[in-house]
Amino acid sequence: MGTLFVGGALTLTLSALAYPSMLGLDTVSASGDRIIANTQWGPLTESDRAFVVAVRAAGLWEYPVGQIGLQKGQSKGVITASQHLIDGHAALDTTCLKIAPMLNVTLPNVASPQQEGFVNTLKADQGKQFDVDFANILRMTHGSIFNTVAKIRSTTKNTLVRALADQANDTVLDHITVMEQTGLVDFDTTLFTQTTPPKLPKSDMTPPVPPAGQPLIVLTPPPTATSTPVDIGAIVGNAG
Repeated sequence: MGTLFVGGALTLTLSALAYPSMLGLDTVSASGDRIIANTQWGPLTESDRAFVVAVRAAGLWEYPVGQIGLQKGQSKGVITASQHLIDGHAALDTTCLKIAPMLNVTLPNVASPQQEGFVNTLKADQGKQFDVDFANILRMTHGSIFNTVAKIRSTTKNTLVRALADQANDTVLDHITVMEQTGLVDFDTTLFTQTTPPKLPKSDMTPPVPPAGQPLIVLTPPPTATSTPVDIGAIVGNAG
């Protein structure tokens, strides 16, 4: 598997850009349990709010990477994985756009500098190197967030956040699976980077707050979409 890499380029890329793929969730601790709002769907903690922002930020870089993959992918596996990225994150984004105003959460319109670094790396890649970096970067980022999604799901007391975590869990597992099915994942390098990430400044992992009044970017579902957003109407009805 190591022969797939040119001069250790992937190792350098992952070490420089790694972990986590979503906003600041490597630092979720007891402080994240602080309640910042009491809503009709349950208390909202700092970790809950960070999670909603994180899911939105993930879509802001993975959705365009999926579009790039459809254009530059050299293998059927990468093309398929790209379709899953677009499909899954469009549905997650729809849910985020629905619940954020209900919870008074401000969503970003641009991914974090770290996430933009992933996009720029893949934009610059050509040929087989694109496929290799695509599969490994995305397997690493999804693997790094998988446990955090489970933690939010198991600890949140907010019904809307819980529903988003259910959807995110299914989507992240699907994306992990399709990356592995490309046959290009170097598990030794990817898992090492996933579990022993370099420390990055918080500013590199934080998507900027959009200017007041700026319309939110919408990630449009593909015509053949199979992923389904959370049925907010059903949750609201049950709460009533």
